[in-house]
Amino acid sequence: MKLSARALRLGLMAAVLASVLPFLANPSSAQNDLTGFWVFRVPIGDGNFRESFFDLKQEGEQITGKRIEDSRETPISDGNFRDGKLHMVVTRTFGSPPQTRQTVYQGTLEGDKFVLTAQTSGRQPVKGTLEHSRPEAALPPPRLPLPQLHDVPDNGLARTPPMGWNSWNKFAGKVDDATVRAIADAMVASGMQKAGYVYVNIDDTWEGPQRDASGNVAGNTKFPNMKALAAYVHSKGLKIGIYSSPGPKTCAGYEGSYGHEEQDARTYAAWGFDYLKYDWCSASRIYKDEEMPAVYQKMGDALLKTGRPIVFSLCQYGSEDVWKWGAKVGGNLWRTTGDISDNWRSMSGIGFSQFDIAPYIKPGHWNDPDMLETGNGGMTADEYRTHMSLWSMLAAPLLAGNDLRTMSEETKELLTNGEVIAIDQDPDGKPAQRLSDPNAAATVVVRSLHDGSLAVGLFNRAAQPQSVTIQWSSVNLAGKKLRGRDLWKHSEVPLSGDAYTADVPAHGVVLLKVIPQ
Repeated sequence: MKLSARALRLGLMAAVLASVLPFLANPSSAQNDLTGFWVFRVPIGDGNFRESFFDLKQEGEQITGKRIEDSRETPISDGNFRDGKLHMVVTRTFGSPPQTRQTVYQGTLEGDKFVLTAQTSGRQPVKGTLEHSRPEAALPPPRLPLPQLHDVPDNGLARTPPMGWNSWNKFAGKVDDATVRAIADAMVASGMQKAGYVYVNIDDTWEGPQRDASGNVAGNTKFPNMKALAAYVHSKGLKIGIYSSPGPKTCAGYEGSYGHEEQDARTYAAWGFDYLKYDWCSASRIYKDEEMPAVYQKMGDALLKTGRPIVFSLCQYGSEDVWKWGAKVGGNLWRTTGDISDNWRSMSGIGFSQFDIAPYIKPGHWNDPDMLETGNGGMTADEYRTHMSLWSMLAAPLLAGNDLRTMSEETKELLTNGEVIAIDQDPDGKPAQRLSDPNAAATVVVRSLHDGSLAVGLFNRAAQPQSVTIQWSSVNLAGKKLRGRDLWKHSEVPLSGDAYTADVPAHGVVLLKVIPQ
């Protein structure tokens, strides 16, 4: 039987209504099964997105599965999907003693993706989209072969520990072109440049979301013209530094140099950069820790090949005894510890743990116990004085991490004390020696200097004032006529007898230069 066009239309409408009416009565039955792989993308505001992945399984209204961030997988502790609304809770336990951090994801289905808000305990909520993805998107790229180990020729740079400024401690991901220019201005105006601070170093979060068609890296919306920025910093008589990772992503999830080492080195050189901090981070998803020397050597060779003098800063937190091989892969400095924080426990724990590896330093190659926190507000003036004194005695890089535009006169005096800086910058690069017991609150540290004098640090690690003594026999100066100078008070100190005792404030220091007559 042949149906009319009108009858066909009526029949189709009836079929559509028959399929839709049950879902109108029970909306949850219209929802798709969420089982599968998803990516949660949060816009950062500079053209980049922060991504985390979810492997979900749905049974009825219940959602189970896991969140995948880098190589860390965390199960969903509670989840459901009803009436087009998704709710998931991820609870991560970490640290020692154990700490927990909970993130709650909530949002609605809009089309084929969810609009979610993620609320992590102790942090501001963030909004993003949860979209279908493929499992391989969470995997690192294919492993590339590593070169055979060889000694990278010395680049002749950093004959004394580098001095300058780094953006991370104060600005982290908020650093931008305007801030870097203003810091360069302040470095000159404050007298820090005159005191020896030279490098203006941009840390993580400058990178664009993707490379161009030729594979070249570029800045993001915060850094629209890296070459022009470098030229501006150079116009102030300063040098400029940049940041990357040997992995596919940096610590903050931005574009790393994996598979583009020579290309990125050429780009940095063409832009006019003078310093590279190279941070391990996501490289751990591809390489084993024992492969670090070859990984870093790859960039050491690439930097040297550019023909531009670029200081090479290795940042892999002291793994694999980096002080034993850092110089061989072209490193001018290498991190020896985890990240510093602006408090006494972190700073003192890092600083006073460095003496066993002090003999590995030499001109052009330095142990790096991380950047300075001086002036960021988490410590007292005495503690910051200890910070500067200890780093100078260790011949550590002096990379300020505060806001140079607004620092107080007290902070400026701490950072620009020429007599203390001279200890750090002594051309011989001789290691410091700890004379006291490693666990003693009264800690005596000495360092021989180029002019035949001796730097003496009398540190008080206790929470109350105490006297700290150095016996001259311990440094072969017994019976000699000595002249002393207090480098913080800028005054002469009378020295006589077999020892010298100073009253040192809590968490403080007396720093002397002792000159045999």
